[in-house]
Amino acid sequence: MPQLDPAPWFMILVFTWLVFITILPSKVLTRISPNKLAQQNTQKFKTKFWDWPW
Repeated sequence: MPQLDPAPWFMILVFTWLVFITILPSKVLTRISPNKLAQQNTQKFKTKFWDWPW
């Protein structure tokens, strides 16, 4: 039964994951997102410390 021989299937698995890890992320990241990110307010708010009445 050739299905039980792990040698060719393991190499197919390794090459498939190499494609997923190396080639596909660069192809996906080159696409431009249609939603532009808005700049968030970078001001830091001053916080008051709470003085305990005891």
